Amino acid sequence: MELLKLLGIVIVIAGFALKLDSILVILVAAVVTALVGGLGPVTLLETLGSTFVANRSMAIFIIVMLVTGTLERNGLREAAAALIGKFKGATSGLVIGIYGVMRSIFAAFNVGFGGVAGFVRPVIMPMAEGAIVAQGYEPNEEHVEELKGMASGMENITWFFGQVLFVGGSGGLLVQSTLAGLGIEVELAQLAAIEIPVCIIATVVAIVFYVIKDRKMIQKYYK
Repeated sequence: MELLKLLGIVIVIAGFALKLDSILVILVAAVVTALVGGLGPVTLLETLGSTFVANRSMAIFIIVMLVTGTLERNGLREAAAALIGKFKGATSGLVIGIYGVMRSIFAAFNVGFGGVAGFVRPVIMPMAEGAIVAQGYEPNEEHVEELKGMASGMENITWFFGQVLFVGGSGGLLVQSTLAGLGIEVELAQLAAIEIPVCIIATVVAIVFYVIKDRKMIQKYYK
């Protein structure tokens, strides 16, 4: 009986392996797990509702995804590519670098753009590909895959180091509580001040690395 409670995990694995609709697979797995675990329909709905309310910040993520999907369907990617295409000297590495600077600044104010799925994929990647086209080349598939990793890496680096600059943010509170457990008392303002040069150095190093890497890939795939 205990093993039957893991049936939901089997359904998720099988559904993803067969490339079925993700939402449908998860919904079926949740219902099956609830039934096997002895939860009735009413209890299942109550559990889902209370969990959603407890994690209502996820609703913002869902709204961002819906808005981004709608804009992308109506030409967001094409518009982003056309915009960067007007700048003949732009390169993919430079586009990602500029995004890194912007991301660090907004991260310091705890402002998010939707992350990799909500902003990098529909906006930054089309601009990066548009920069390749603006140079007169047809985007190479391997180059584009590398750019996806670079853009996602820039998002993670700048958000990781930038969010601690926001006094009262989750990153700063985590560091403060960890140090307090070690007997070191620090103020959040002190942490933010110490983090400023760290964030700047991390962002600059990432930009330089990605710009150089992009130039090498241009030489490799197009020249």
